[in-house]
Amino acid sequence: MKTELLFGVHCHQPVDNFDKVVYEIIEKSYKPFFTTLKQFPEFKCSVHFSGWLLEFIKTNDKELFDLLKSLTKQLEFFTGGFYEPILASIPSFDRIEQINMLSDYIEENFKQRPRGLWLTERIWDDSIIDDLKKCNIDYVMVDDYHLIASGFDKSNLKGYFLTENSNDKIALFPINKDLRYMIPFSNIDNTMNKLNSFSNEKGKNAAIIFDDGEKFGVWPKTHERVYEKQWLEKFFKSCIEDDNINISTFCEFYDNNKAISLSYLPTVSYHEMGEWSVLPNISDDYYDLLSRNMHQEYLIRGGIWKNFFLKYNESNWIHKRVLQLSKEENQTEEFKNLLFKAQCNDVLWHGVFGGIYLPNLRDNAYKYIIQCENLLNKENSCTKYDINIDSINEYKYYTKNLIVIIDPKLAGQIVELDLKEKLFNYQNTLTRYSEPYHKKIEKKDSLEEVEITTEDEIDNIHTNTLSTSEDVEFYKDWYLKKSAIDHICDNSLNLEKFKTCTFKEYADFANQEFEVLKQNNNSLSLKRIGGVYKEEKFETTLQKEFDFLKNEISSNIKITTECNESLKYLLEWNLHFQVYDIVTINGHNVNEELKLENSQLTIIDQSLNRTIFFQFDQCVDIYMYPVKSVSQSEIGVDYTIQGLCFSFSLEFKSILDLKYSVTIK
Repeated sequence: MKTELLFGVHCHQPVDNFDKVVYEIIEKSYKPFFTTLKQFPEFKCSVHFSGWLLEFIKTNDKELFDLLKSLTKQLEFFTGGFYEPILASIPSFDRIEQINMLSDYIEENFKQRPRGLWLTERIWDDSIIDDLKKCNIDYVMVDDYHLIASGFDKSNLKGYFLTENSNDKIALFPINKDLRYMIPFSNIDNTMNKLNSFSNEKGKNAAIIFDDGEKFGVWPKTHERVYEKQWLEKFFKSCIEDDNINISTFCEFYDNNKAISLSYLPTVSYHEMGEWSVLPNISDDYYDLLSRNMHQEYLIRGGIWKNFFLKYNESNWIHKRVLQLSKEENQTEEFKNLLFKAQCNDVLWHGVFGGIYLPNLRDNAYKYIIQCENLLNKENSCTKYDINIDSINEYKYYTKNLIVIIDPKLAGQIVELDLKEKLFNYQNTLTRYSEPYHKKIEKKDSLEEVEITTEDEIDNIHTNTLSTSEDVEFYKDWYLKKSAIDHICDNSLNLEKFKTCTFKEYADFANQEFEVLKQNNNSLSLKRIGGVYKEEKFETTLQKEFDFLKNEISSNIKITTECNESLKYLLEWNLHFQVYDIVTINGHNVNEELKLENSQLTIIDQSLNRTIFFQFDQCVDIYMYPVKSVSQSEIGVDYTIQGLCFSFSLEFKSILDLKYSVTIK
C-alpha cells in the first residue's frame, strides 16, 4: 500500500505587520515556494492564507497573486478566520462571519469554495464545532498531539477522525509532529525514508504535513537551504518519482476514505503550545517533570491557550477590550471590520515568536480598538463595567481628545490612556515577567551565522540556542506597570533600587483594591484604608481624585498615617512611545537613566507630534529609566524597550497633600 502524502502550507503575518517585513517574506518564502511548485504540476498542495495577507498580496504583488490563481488546479485552498483569530476566543457570531468572509474571498478570486479549515494555532475547543458546520466546513487541521492527549495510539494517526457536538460532526486531520520537525530541516534521504515508513498493508497510510509557509525561506538558515541548495525542488521531484508515494489533496483523501474512528478531544493545541502556556506557579515543576520523562512527553500535558490571559495582564486586557466592543449594538460594516482586525491572535500570546512582547503588535491592536471607540462617538461621559472579568467595574472616561480607563481593583491605576485622534495608547506598557527560558539565555561575544555547506540537518526554531551579544538584565515586577501607582518607602530609595524593583515598600497601595467614593462624567474619587508596615502596622488612608478634561488629567493625592516617622511618597507613571529615539525629557534624550529635581516634566514625543506636561504643586525628585523586556524570538533573543518609567517622590510626615496634572498637547 502506498503512502498517501497530504501536504499543505499555512501563510500568515500579523495584521498590518511592517510592510518591509511582509515584502521580505513574500520575496524569500511565498513567491519562490509557489514558483517552485509550478515547475511540478504533478505535486498537489493545500494552502491557507489569512485573508488580510491575501488582500495585501493582491494589492501589492500582482505577480504572486496571479501565480496563485494559475495554480488552482494544483492547490486546495483552506479557509479560516479572515484576520486569523483564535476561533475559540471570539463570540460565535464573529467566528461565523470571519470564516465566511475568507471563504467568500477565496471563492471570488480562486473559484473554489473551501471545505477545509485551518485552525489558528490548532487551538481546539468543542464549542467551535456547531459554527464550523454552519460555515459548511467538512474537515479541520489539528495536531497529532490532540489525539495523543486523548489517549490514541501515535502509530495509528494516518488518516482522519470524526468528532461531534450537538449532533454536528466534523472530520479532524492530525498533522504529524515528526514530519513537522523534519521538513525542510532534515536531508532529503531521511525525509523520504520517513515518508515511506507510512506505507502499511494494514490500516491507514496518510502522511499528513501542514505547516508554516515561512519555514520555507524566512526561518533562520532556510532560504539558502530550501532554494539556493534546491531542497524544495529535490523534495517535490523525489515525491513525484517515488512509486511508493501517492500525492493527494485533503478533499480527495476525505472523499475516498473512511474515518479511522470517532474521537473526542480535550481543549488543547500542539504540544509546544502547552509548554508555553503553563502558568508560572507550576512552570518549574512542569519542566522538571518533562525533562525526566522525555520519552513519555505525550502523557504530560501543559496549559491551555487561554492561560495566556492569566500569564499576561496585558494580553487579557486587549482580549477583554475587544470582547466588550463586540457587544456593541448597531455595528456598521466599518466597525465590524476594525473589530475583526483587533481579534488577530498574534498579539495575545508568546512562544518562540514575540507575540505580546512586540510593542508594534500591541500598538496595532489598540489602533483598531480606538478606531472602534471613535465610531461610538462618545464625549464627556463615563461608562463603568467589568471589562477584564475580575468582578470589579472599571471606569472608562471619554473626553474630547482622550479615553482614560481606571481600574479600582488594580490599585486605582490608569490602565489605558488613548489619544483618540492619533489612535495610540500611551499606557501600552508591558510589565517585566520572569520566563522559564530566561535561565537558558547565553551571553556570547558575537552571533555570527553559521554557513550551511552541506545538506545535513539544520536546527529549527524549536531547537535554536538562546544567545545574545547584549548585556541583558532580568528583573521581575511585583505589581502591574501602568500609571498613577502609589508607593510609600523611605530615604534609602534611589534610582538603582527603583529600576531593579528592589526598593523597600512599606505600604499596601501599589497593587491592592481601592474603594470608589464618587464618580460622575468628568471625575473619579477613590480611597483605600490600608497601612504602613514597619515594626508594626500603622493605619494609613490614601485618597486620590481624578478630573478629566479635554486633554488633561488632574489629580489630588491625600495621605494620612499614624506613623510619625519621616517617609517618602513615590508616584509612578509608565508611558509607552512609538519611537523612543526621538523622545526628549526636559531636553534630555532617552538613555539608560535620568535623575532630576523639579516641579515640571516636559516630554516631547516627535513621532506623534505631541508634548506631555507633568506639573506638580511642589518640587519633587524625578527618576526615569527605560523598561526593557527580554523575550524569546525566532532569531533567538529580543531585548525591547516597553516603556519609560517615571517616579515623582517627596518626603512627608503623617500627612501628605499633593496636586499634579498631566496635559497632552
